[in-house]
Amino acid sequence: MTEQERPGLSDLAAEAYVYGFPLVFNLEQVQRFTRDGMGSLAPAPFNTFAHARTLAGPQDTFVTINNDTLYSMAHLDLADGPLLLRVPDTAGRYYVLQFVDAWTNNFAYVGHRATGTAAGTFLITPPGRRGEAPEGVRVIESPTRVCSIIGRWACDGPQDLRAVAALQDALTLEPRGQAAPGLPAPDARVTDGPLFFEKLRLWLAAFPPASPEYEYQQRFARLGLLDAGPSPYAGVAGALADALHEGLTAGRARVEDCTTHGPSPSQNGWKLTYHAFDYNQDFLGPGTDTDPRWVIADRAQARLSRAAAARAGLWGNHGYEAAYAMTWIDRDGETLDGARPYTLRFTAPPPVDAFWSITMYDLPEYYLVANPIDRYSIGDRTPGLHYAADGSLTLHLRPDAPNSPEARANWLPTPPGPFRPVLRMYEPHQTVFDGGYTLPPIEPAD
Repeated sequence: MTEQERPGLSDLAAEAYVYGFPLVFNLEQVQRFTRDGMGSLAPAPFNTFAHARTLAGPQDTFVTINNDTLYSMAHLDLADGPLLLRVPDTAGRYYVLQFVDAWTNNFAYVGHRATGTAAGTFLITPPGRRGEAPEGVRVIESPTRVCSIIGRWACDGPQDLRAVAALQDALTLEPRGQAAPGLPAPDARVTDGPLFFEKLRLWLAAFPPASPEYEYQQRFARLGLLDAGPSPYAGVAGALADALHEGLTAGRARVEDCTTHGPSPSQNGWKLTYHAFDYNQDFLGPGTDTDPRWVIADRAQARLSRAAAARAGLWGNHGYEAAYAMTWIDRDGETLDGARPYTLRFTAPPPVDAFWSITMYDLPEYYLVANPIDRYSIGDRTPGLHYAADGSLTLHLRPDAPNSPEARANWLPTPPGPFRPVLRMYEPHQTVFDGGYTLPPIEPAD
């Protein structure tokens, strides 16, 4: 690359923001979980599972959290060596353990689709240290020293909580709570906008990407992101300070724009983000699908997709595990807003091997919102749904209760202002991806 081809500092800072946002945002959430917990998930140190005993609600302030399953989460630090993971026999119940590295790449799956529901044992190893595993134990190598296990257990309502809790308690890591250095701490003198770049500088060094990304990463040396030793951002001033500020603003705008105007195809107003989590090109382990259709080939597009996916759906699954569709607009292209009522009519339900649901979120945070009936999602497991004589299902999206008992049975409350629903299809059929099944539009109610 010639000097004339090199981007200016502000443009480079924006590019660095897009590149580094998933790493920084993800590890900030890891810190949050290990230190403070979140709503129904109590804090747990590294290498220890935390289990939610209730389905997620408004108290769980996490981006696009689901209300279909009970979560079990463990954030791992493999500095002291491998961990042995034991999973129980779920007797056919749907569950998934999703393995996510520091960069938000999904690199392995254990569970109903990937490995079955029988009891099993897995050895989780640090990067480059596969080693020998006992007979009958499968090895899962993490691409980064710190990684996360995001567990989801199907739960059929309050009466099912005790059964799920027993399965959660049978999920173990050994050695439990082993020594963990955790994340490098940023220089306390760095605040505000430069703090993002300080975290990125430290965590780039601590959690290096796959080797094909090394050459690309060198372009950020001019920003100080590859500097070792004292922080270049303590008391930063002049051209670099201006560039960091401008780049942060532009980078954020680029990520936000990609969440709504990215390359995912649209269908009747829905963004079909079935391939939003296909950005992992370099380390696809047990339970993943290595077919090229599940890997974004273009690295530049993969980096931007990774940032948008982290912003709008951190820790989302590959589409073959759970396919996601989301929308901000109705049939006429108007922004969805709780100031008016809507309907969503399925002539046929989404085709899945597990289950499907629609969950309601506010904007711009993508959080669940309190409502008078404590219903945050609706789907094929919702009791009492009313189906028409022709088998169709009409859902009612509005902040206030519909008048008829049939409509109230199918009511998904919305926030009073702008909102974004997400359709989840767990273990979707191929027709979801090849166009054989079409999602209906959300229509303004008469």
